[in-house]
Amino acid sequence: MAVALEKIVLDTGTHPQYSIIWLHGLGADGEDFVPLAEEMELPKNVRYIFPHAPRRPVTINGGFVMRAWYDIASDAIDSMQDEAGIRSTQKDIETLIEQEIERGISPDHIFLAGFSQGGAIALHTAMRLDTPIAGVLALSTYLPLAEKTAAEATAASRQTPIFMAHGNYDPIVPHALGLASKNHLESLGYAVEWHEYPMQHSVTEQEVRDIERWLSEKLAR
Repeated sequence: MAVALEKIVLDTGTHPQYSIIWLHGLGADGEDFVPLAEEMELPKNVRYIFPHAPRRPVTINGGFVMRAWYDIASDAIDSMQDEAGIRSTQKDIETLIEQEIERGISPDHIFLAGFSQGGAIALHTAMRLDTPIAGVLALSTYLPLAEKTAAEATAASRQTPIFMAHGNYDPIVPHALGLASKNHLESLGYAVEWHEYPMQHSVTEQEVRDIERWLSEKLAR
């Protein structure tokens, strides 16, 4: 059953026309990307939603309880995947999307964004929506349950544009895994704009500018 996620809401104007649901990485919280949102200048009023992941034991960290969208059991993050946790969180994010629709934001004005584990959930969820959304921002991440995407991805979701960015020296989510995810999505008919940067598992100033440009283009349509 979907849970009501705690969240931070930031409106850039009195009448938001678009919503961006932004998912943080493992061990962080919704505050993580608030400064980035405050820094960007977009052409339309936007409602940012920064949900906090539930606290749960994370196997790879010795069972330590932290905010996580799903469990990670191995250094090879695309093996021994927590399918139940991924699918449960998918339902939680779908609930957030439904809430925005009820508030008057049409699906094609809603973006999903996420870093690392949050980006994985953004990709996984977007592929399974019955209605295309405005776009997906997937940063330093990968496509979870990739072997099941072809069978489960909806036809409508293939209209959703994707921005993927990755560090060439990422020690957490290997660059090769991110690139393989991008190639797999393209093989399934998704339009992916790919960027890579000379960084590790982080976000750079150039990346922020590229995100700002990509979002501005989508908002201007």
